Amino acid sequence: MAQRQVLLIEDEPHIAEAIRFILGRAGWQVMLETNGGEALARIAGLRPEAVILDLMLPGRSGLEILTDLRADPGLAATPVLMLTARGQARDREAAEQAGATAFLAKPFANADLVAALEALAGAGAANGAAAAVAAPGRR
Repeated sequence: MAQRQVLLIEDEPHIAEAIRFILGRAGWQVMLETNGGEALARIAGLRPEAVILDLMLPGRSGLEILTDLRADPGLAATPVLMLTARGQARDREAAEQAGATAFLAKPFANADLVAALEALAGAGAANGAAAAVAAPGRR
């Protein structure tokens, strides 16, 4: 069975390595993009099963990337898990309005990350509504 593929768009090396390790143990092949300016081209080239997208990136913000992704008919159905260190309500609302499939605030539990990715990848294009996944102690 082929590994499921996810594209992680994250510029923080320690966070990227931790996510790669966590998801690798759960059976995912994790490809990494660190530059927001290159993210849309990588998504189009790789066509991953899902995308994990950080909100704050060099080059372009996660919200800008997500807005362009949703506007592209060929990529619009790609499930996106939005990550942010700023788990504020306005960040969640902005991610939902831009078309995030799910939202996860940092720091997060390993199990929450895996569960969120499995849920959104399983839902795929059928999931039109955004789901919020809160890290313990966050609202």
